[in-house]
Amino acid sequence: MIFHLTSKKPILVVGNGVRSAEAKKLLLEFAEKTSIPVLTTMNGVDLIQDELRIGFIGVYGNRAANMIVNSADLVIAVGARLGLRQVGNAKAFFAPNARLIRADIDQYELSRSIKEDEEKYLIDAAKFLQELLGEEIPRYDAWKRRCFAVKELLAETDQEPGNLCIRKIAELLPPDPVIAVDVGQNLCWSAQSFSLKGQRGRILIGGGYGSMGCALPFAIGASIAESKGTVYCVTGDGGLQMNIQELQVVVREQLPIKILVLNNHVLGKISEIQQFSYDCRYAQTTRESGYTVPDFRRIAEAYGIRAVSVDSFMELENYRAWLSDKTPCLIDICLEEDSRLIPKVNWNSNQILPEIDAMLQKKAEELLM
Repeated sequence: MIFHLTSKKPILVVGNGVRSAEAKKLLLEFAEKTSIPVLTTMNGVDLIQDELRIGFIGVYGNRAANMIVNSADLVIAVGARLGLRQVGNAKAFFAPNARLIRADIDQYELSRSIKEDEEKYLIDAAKFLQELLGEEIPRYDAWKRRCFAVKELLAETDQEPGNLCIRKIAELLPPDPVIAVDVGQNLCWSAQSFSLKGQRGRILIGGGYGSMGCALPFAIGASIAESKGTVYCVTGDGGLQMNIQELQVVVREQLPIKILVLNNHVLGKISEIQQFSYDCRYAQTTRESGYTVPDFRRIAEAYGIRAVSVDSFMELENYRAWLSDKTPCLIDICLEEDSRLIPKVNWNSNQILPEIDAMLQKKAEELLM
Protein backbone atom coordinates (compact mmCIF):
# COMPACT_ATOMS: atom_id res chain seq x y z
CA MET A 1 0.00 0.00 0.00
CA ILE A 2 1.48 3.33 -1.11
CA PHE A 3 -1.19 5.77 -0.01
CA HIS A 4 -1.49 6.68 3.68
CA LEU A 5 -5.14 6.16 4.57
CA THR A 6 -4.73 8.18 7.76
CA SER A 7 -4.17 11.32 5.69
CA LYS A 8 -6.78 14.06 5.96
CA LYS A 9 -5.19 16.62 3.63
CA PRO A 10 -3.26 14.86 0.86
CA ILE A 11 -1.98 16.53 -2.30
CA LEU A 12 -0.32 15.33 -5.47
CA VAL A 13 2.63 17.33 -6.83
CA VAL A 14 3.42 16.43 -10.43
CA GLY A 15 6.29 17.43 -12.69
CA ASN A 16 7.30 17.02 -16.29
CA GLY A 17 8.25 13.41 -15.62
CA VAL A 18 4.54 12.61 -15.81
CA ARG A 19 4.43 13.94 -19.37
CA SER A 20 7.67 12.14 -20.29
CA ALA A 21 6.05 8.90 -19.12
CA GLU A 22 2.95 9.69 -21.23
CA ALA A 23 0.95 9.43 -18.03
CA LYS A 24 -1.24 12.55 -18.20
CA LYS A 25 -4.38 10.49 -18.86
CA LEU A 26 -3.63 8.40 -15.75
CA LEU A 27 -3.06 11.60 -13.76
CA LEU A 28 -6.44 13.03 -14.75
CA GLU A 29 -8.10 9.68 -14.00
CA PHE A 30 -6.56 9.65 -10.52
CA ALA A 31 -7.57 13.26 -9.87
CA GLU A 32 -11.17 12.54 -10.90
CA LYS A 33 -11.34 9.30 -8.93
CA THR A 34 -9.99 10.61 -5.62
CA SER A 35 -10.63 14.40 -5.67
CA ILE A 36 -7.13 14.84 -4.30
CA PRO A 37 -5.89 18.34 -5.22
CA VAL A 38 -3.15 18.34 -7.84
CA LEU A 39 -0.38 20.95 -7.86
CA THR A 40 2.46 21.13 -10.36
CA THR A 41 6.03 22.23 -10.73
CA MET A 42 6.72 25.03 -13.21
CA ASN A 43 7.90 22.52 -15.81
CA GLY A 44 4.64 20.60 -15.50
CA VAL A 45 2.32 23.60 -15.26
CA ASP A 46 0.20 22.53 -18.24
CA LEU A 47 -0.48 19.03 -16.90
CA ILE A 48 -3.49 20.28 -14.94
CA GLN A 49 -5.63 22.98 -16.50
CA ASP A 50 -9.16 24.33 -16.71
CA GLU A 51 -11.40 23.49 -13.75
CA LEU A 52 -8.79 21.25 -12.07
CA ARG A 53 -6.07 23.90 -11.95
CA ILE A 54 -4.89 25.35 -8.63
CA GLY A 55 -1.38 26.40 -9.58
CA PHE A 56 2.30 25.55 -9.32
CA ILE A 57 4.57 25.47 -6.30
CA GLY A 58 7.98 26.95 -5.63
CA VAL A 59 9.85 30.20 -5.20
CA TYR A 60 7.66 32.05 -7.74
CA GLY A 61 4.68 29.72 -7.43
CA ASN A 62 1.08 30.71 -6.86
CA ARG A 63 0.38 31.88 -3.31
CA ALA A 64 -2.57 29.51 -2.89
CA ALA A 65 -0.54 26.51 -4.11
CA ASN A 66 2.32 27.19 -1.70
CA MET A 67 -0.09 27.71 1.21
CA ILE A 68 -1.73 24.36 0.42
CA VAL A 69 1.69 22.63 0.46
CA ASN A 70 2.38 24.20 3.86
CA SER A 71 -0.92 22.84 5.21
CA ALA A 72 -0.96 19.36 3.65
CA ASP A 73 -0.34 16.27 5.77
CA LEU A 74 0.69 14.07 2.83
CA VAL A 75 2.60 15.08 -0.31
CA ILE A 76 2.95 12.58 -3.13
CA ALA A 77 5.47 13.86 -5.68
CA VAL A 78 5.41 12.13 -9.07
CA GLY A 79 7.96 12.91 -11.76
CA ALA A 80 8.88 16.08 -9.88
CA ARG A 81 12.52 16.45 -8.88
CA LEU A 82 11.69 18.85 -6.02
CA GLY A 83 14.74 20.95 -6.69
CA LEU A 84 15.74 24.15 -4.95
CA ARG A 85 13.20 26.20 -6.92
CA GLN A 86 10.40 24.10 -5.41
CA VAL A 87 11.81 23.35 -1.97
CA GLY A 88 13.93 26.39 -1.16
CA ASN A 89 17.24 26.51 0.66
CA ALA A 90 15.93 25.28 4.03
CA LYS A 91 14.36 21.87 3.39
CA ALA A 92 12.74 21.75 6.82
CA PHE A 93 10.28 24.42 5.72
CA PHE A 94 8.98 22.41 2.74
CA ALA A 95 5.59 20.86 3.54
CA PRO A 96 6.42 21.05 7.27
CA ASN A 97 3.30 19.16 8.36
CA ALA A 98 3.39 16.42 5.73
CA ARG A 99 4.72 12.94 5.13
CA LEU A 100 6.51 12.87 1.77
CA ILE A 101 6.29 10.15 -0.87
CA ARG A 102 8.47 10.56 -3.97
CA ALA A 103 8.27 8.61 -7.21
CA ASP A 104 11.00 9.24 -9.78
CA ILE A 105 12.72 7.23 -12.51
CA ASP A 106 16.08 8.91 -11.80
CA GLN A 107 17.94 7.23 -8.95
CA TYR A 108 20.26 10.22 -8.60
CA GLU A 109 17.35 12.54 -7.90
CA LEU A 110 16.10 10.16 -5.23
CA SER A 111 19.57 9.99 -3.67
CA ARG A 112 19.01 13.60 -2.58
CA SER A 113 16.62 13.54 0.39
CA ILE A 114 14.13 16.29 1.22
CA LYS A 115 12.90 14.74 4.49
CA GLU A 116 14.63 12.17 6.66
CA ASP A 117 11.60 9.88 6.77
CA GLU A 118 10.44 10.29 3.16
CA GLU A 119 9.37 7.24 1.18
CA LYS A 120 11.04 6.78 -2.21
CA TYR A 121 10.00 4.75 -5.23
CA LEU A 122 12.39 4.30 -8.13
CA ILE A 123 9.70 3.81 -10.73
CA ASP A 124 8.24 5.12 -13.97
CA ALA A 125 5.53 7.74 -13.37
CA ALA A 126 2.94 5.85 -15.42
CA LYS A 127 3.48 2.62 -13.52
CA PHE A 128 3.37 4.45 -10.18
CA LEU A 129 0.05 6.13 -11.04
CA GLN A 130 -1.34 2.80 -12.20
CA GLU A 131 -0.46 1.31 -8.81
CA LEU A 132 -2.13 4.22 -7.03
CA LEU A 133 -5.24 3.79 -9.15
CA GLY A 134 -5.37 0.14 -8.08
CA GLU A 135 -5.54 1.07 -4.39
CA GLU A 136 -8.72 1.75 -2.41
CA ILE A 137 -8.37 5.46 -1.76
CA PRO A 138 -11.27 7.48 -0.31
CA ARG A 139 -12.52 10.63 -2.00
CA TYR A 140 -11.36 13.97 -0.61
CA ASP A 141 -14.13 16.21 -1.93
CA ALA A 142 -14.37 18.40 1.16
CA TRP A 143 -10.59 18.99 1.30
CA LYS A 144 -10.52 19.77 -2.42
CA ARG A 145 -13.36 22.29 -2.01
CA ARG A 146 -11.41 24.04 0.74
CA CYS A 147 -8.31 24.24 -1.47
CA PHE A 148 -10.30 25.75 -4.32
CA ALA A 149 -11.97 28.13 -1.90
CA VAL A 150 -8.52 29.43 -0.97
CA LYS A 151 -7.64 29.79 -4.64
CA GLU A 152 -10.81 31.82 -5.19
CA LEU A 153 -10.23 33.89 -2.05
CA LEU A 154 -6.73 34.86 -3.21
CA ALA A 155 -7.59 35.23 -6.90
CA GLU A 156 -7.05 39.00 -6.93
CA THR A 157 -3.87 39.07 -4.85
CA ASP A 158 -0.43 39.26 -6.48
CA GLN A 159 -1.92 40.58 -9.72
CA GLU A 160 0.78 42.65 -11.34
CA PRO A 161 0.34 44.07 -14.88
CA GLY A 162 2.16 41.03 -16.29
CA ASN A 163 -0.29 38.66 -14.61
CA LEU A 164 -3.28 40.67 -15.78
CA CYS A 165 -1.89 40.68 -19.32
CA ILE A 166 -1.53 36.88 -19.31
CA ARG A 167 -5.05 36.50 -17.93
CA LYS A 168 -6.36 38.64 -20.78
CA ILE A 169 -4.44 36.63 -23.37
CA ALA A 170 -5.80 33.38 -21.89
CA GLU A 171 -9.31 34.75 -22.14
CA LEU A 172 -8.87 35.31 -25.88
CA LEU A 173 -7.29 31.95 -26.74
CA PRO A 174 -9.24 28.96 -28.08
CA PRO A 175 -9.48 25.67 -26.14
CA ASP A 176 -6.34 23.54 -26.03
CA PRO A 177 -3.85 26.08 -27.45
CA VAL A 178 -0.13 25.54 -27.94
CA ILE A 179 1.91 28.26 -26.24
CA ALA A 180 5.67 28.79 -26.30
CA VAL A 181 7.03 30.92 -23.46
CA ASP A 182 10.38 32.64 -23.02
CA VAL A 183 12.36 32.91 -19.77
CA GLY A 184 12.34 35.59 -17.10
CA GLN A 185 9.36 37.54 -15.84
CA ASN A 186 7.14 36.56 -18.76
CA LEU A 187 7.75 32.88 -17.98
CA CYS A 188 6.75 33.24 -14.33
CA TRP A 189 3.73 35.41 -15.14
CA SER A 190 2.65 32.80 -17.70
CA ALA A 191 3.07 29.90 -15.28
CA GLN A 192 1.20 31.80 -12.57
CA SER A 193 -1.70 33.10 -14.64
CA PHE A 194 -2.30 31.03 -17.78
CA SER A 195 -5.49 29.07 -17.15
CA LEU A 196 -6.18 27.23 -20.37
CA LYS A 197 -9.54 26.02 -21.58
CA GLY A 198 -9.52 22.23 -21.93
CA GLN A 199 -6.93 19.73 -20.74
CA ARG A 200 -4.95 19.13 -23.94
CA GLY A 201 -3.22 22.50 -24.30
CA ARG A 202 0.55 22.83 -24.09
CA ILE A 203 2.74 25.45 -22.48
CA LEU A 204 6.25 24.92 -23.85
CA ILE A 205 8.93 26.34 -21.56
CA GLY A 206 12.69 26.02 -21.29
CA GLY A 207 12.61 24.90 -17.66
CA GLY A 208 16.11 24.27 -16.33
CA TYR A 209 17.48 24.96 -19.82
CA GLY A 210 16.57 28.60 -19.18
CA SER A 211 17.78 29.98 -22.50
CA MET A 212 16.74 33.59 -23.04
CA GLY A 213 15.13 33.95 -26.45
CA CYS A 214 13.85 30.35 -26.65
CA ALA A 215 10.17 31.21 -27.19
CA LEU A 216 10.30 32.07 -30.88
CA PRO A 217 12.39 29.01 -31.91
CA PHE A 218 10.15 26.84 -29.72
CA ALA A 219 7.09 28.26 -31.46
CA ILE A 220 8.58 27.64 -34.90
CA GLY A 221 9.39 24.04 -34.06
CA ALA A 222 5.98 23.44 -32.51
CA SER A 223 4.16 24.92 -35.49
CA ILE A 224 6.10 22.76 -37.95
CA ALA A 225 5.52 19.68 -35.77
CA GLU A 226 1.78 20.43 -35.88
CA SER A 227 1.75 20.68 -39.69
CA LYS A 228 1.92 24.46 -39.60
CA GLY A 229 -0.52 24.72 -36.72
CA THR A 230 -1.21 27.90 -34.78
CA VAL A 231 1.20 28.56 -31.92
CA TYR A 232 1.16 31.48 -29.47
CA CYS A 233 4.60 32.86 -28.64
CA VAL A 234 4.80 34.78 -25.36
CA THR A 235 8.10 36.59 -25.06
CA GLY A 236 9.71 39.66 -23.52
CA ASP A 237 11.41 42.61 -25.12
CA GLY A 238 14.81 41.21 -24.14
CA GLY A 239 14.10 37.63 -25.18
CA LEU A 240 12.79 38.55 -28.60
CA GLN A 241 15.97 40.47 -29.40
CA MET A 242 18.02 37.31 -28.82
CA ASN A 243 16.49 35.50 -31.81
CA ILE A 244 14.68 38.25 -33.68
CA GLN A 245 16.15 37.11 -37.01
CA GLU A 246 13.93 34.01 -36.83
CA LEU A 247 11.04 36.23 -37.90
CA GLN A 248 12.32 35.51 -41.39
CA VAL A 249 11.64 31.79 -40.89
CA VAL A 250 8.10 32.61 -39.80
CA VAL A 251 7.58 34.61 -43.00
CA ARG A 252 9.33 32.19 -45.32
CA GLU A 253 7.40 29.17 -44.05
CA GLN A 254 4.19 31.17 -43.52
CA LEU A 255 3.75 29.76 -40.03
CA PRO A 256 0.67 31.02 -38.15
CA ILE A 257 2.66 32.08 -35.09
CA LYS A 258 1.13 34.79 -32.92
CA ILE A 259 3.95 36.68 -31.21
CA LEU A 260 2.89 38.50 -28.04
CA VAL A 261 5.63 40.72 -26.66
CA LEU A 262 5.30 41.64 -22.97
CA ASN A 263 7.31 44.84 -23.31
CA ASN A 264 8.24 46.67 -20.11
CA HIS A 265 11.38 48.17 -21.68
CA VAL A 266 13.69 46.58 -19.11
CA LEU A 267 15.42 43.26 -18.62
CA GLY A 268 12.93 42.64 -15.87
CA LYS A 269 14.16 39.57 -14.00
CA ILE A 270 17.78 40.71 -14.01
CA SER A 271 16.91 44.29 -13.06
CA GLU A 272 14.89 42.95 -10.09
CA ILE A 273 17.98 41.15 -8.82
CA GLN A 274 20.03 44.31 -9.26
CA GLN A 275 17.34 46.29 -7.44
CA PHE A 276 16.86 44.06 -4.41
CA SER A 277 20.25 42.37 -4.06
CA TYR A 278 22.62 45.08 -5.30
CA ASP A 279 21.11 48.29 -3.94
CA CYS A 280 19.64 49.40 -7.28
CA ARG A 281 23.01 49.34 -9.02
CA TYR A 282 21.62 48.69 -12.48
CA ALA A 283 23.88 47.67 -15.36
CA GLN A 284 22.60 47.23 -18.93
CA THR A 285 19.10 46.34 -17.75
CA THR A 286 17.23 49.67 -17.80
CA ARG A 287 17.07 52.63 -20.16
CA GLU A 288 19.26 54.70 -17.85
CA SER A 289 21.86 51.95 -17.41
CA GLY A 290 22.36 51.10 -21.06
CA TYR A 291 19.50 48.85 -22.22
CA THR A 292 17.14 50.04 -24.97
CA VAL A 293 14.29 48.52 -26.95
CA PRO A 294 13.61 48.94 -30.68
CA ASP A 295 10.25 49.48 -32.34
CA PHE A 296 9.13 45.86 -32.70
CA ARG A 297 6.14 46.81 -34.84
CA ARG A 298 8.32 48.39 -37.52
CA ILE A 299 10.81 45.50 -37.39
CA ALA A 300 8.04 42.92 -37.84
CA GLU A 301 6.56 44.89 -40.72
CA ALA A 302 10.00 45.06 -42.35
CA TYR A 303 10.01 41.26 -42.33
CA GLY A 304 6.51 41.25 -43.83
CA ILE A 305 4.61 40.36 -40.68
CA ARG A 306 1.55 42.38 -39.77
CA ALA A 307 2.10 44.03 -36.43
CA VAL A 308 0.70 46.51 -33.98
CA SER A 309 1.81 48.23 -30.79
CA VAL A 310 -0.76 48.65 -28.03
CA ASP A 311 -0.55 50.85 -24.96
CA SER A 312 -2.49 48.41 -22.78
CA PHE A 313 -3.28 44.71 -22.73
CA MET A 314 -6.95 45.72 -22.61
CA GLU A 315 -6.60 46.67 -26.29
CA LEU A 316 -5.99 43.01 -27.16
CA GLU A 317 -9.76 42.61 -27.43
CA ASN A 318 -9.55 44.62 -30.67
CA TYR A 319 -7.24 42.00 -32.16
CA ARG A 320 -9.18 38.87 -31.29
CA ALA A 321 -9.43 38.01 -35.01
CA TRP A 322 -5.63 38.22 -35.35
CA LEU A 323 -5.29 35.48 -32.72
CA SER A 324 -7.64 33.08 -34.48
CA ASP A 325 -6.74 33.28 -38.18
CA LYS A 326 -3.93 31.46 -40.00
CA THR A 327 -1.64 34.44 -40.60
CA PRO A 328 1.44 35.28 -38.49
CA CYS A 329 1.34 38.46 -36.44
CA LEU A 330 3.17 40.39 -33.75
CA ILE A 331 1.48 42.38 -30.99
CA ASP A 332 3.79 44.59 -28.95
CA ILE A 333 2.11 45.09 -25.55
CA CYS A 334 3.36 47.96 -23.42
CA LEU A 335 3.70 47.24 -19.69
CA GLU A 336 4.86 49.50 -16.90
CA GLU A 337 8.63 49.46 -16.41
CA ASP A 338 8.27 48.67 -12.72
CA SER A 339 6.02 45.62 -13.26
CA ARG A 340 7.01 43.22 -10.49
CA LEU A 341 7.29 39.47 -10.27
CA ILE A 342 5.42 38.40 -7.15
CA PRO A 343 4.73 36.48 -4.98
CA LYS A 344 8.10 35.13 -3.95
CA VAL A 345 8.76 32.55 -1.25
CA ASN A 346 11.60 33.54 1.05
CA TRP A 347 14.60 31.40 0.11
CA ASN A 348 15.31 30.43 3.72
CA SER A 349 11.74 29.94 5.00
CA ASN A 350 8.24 29.25 3.78
CA GLN A 351 7.18 32.88 4.19
CA ILE A 352 5.41 34.17 1.09
CA LEU A 353 6.19 37.76 0.15
CA PRO A 354 4.83 40.36 -0.09
CA GLU A 355 2.55 40.01 2.90
CA ILE A 356 -1.17 40.38 2.23
CA ASP A 357 -4.02 41.78 4.29
CA ALA A 358 -3.96 40.08 7.70
CA MET A 359 -7.67 39.24 7.66
CA LEU A 360 -7.39 37.68 4.20
CA GLN A 361 -4.35 35.68 5.29
CA LYS A 362 -6.17 34.45 8.40
CA LYS A 363 -9.26 33.41 6.46
CA ALA A 364 -7.13 31.45 3.96
CA GLU A 365 -5.27 29.71 6.77
CA GLU A 366 -8.54 28.82 8.51
CA LEU A 367 -9.90 27.26 5.34
CA LEU A 368 -6.84 25.00 5.20
CA MET A 369 -6.87 23.96 8.86
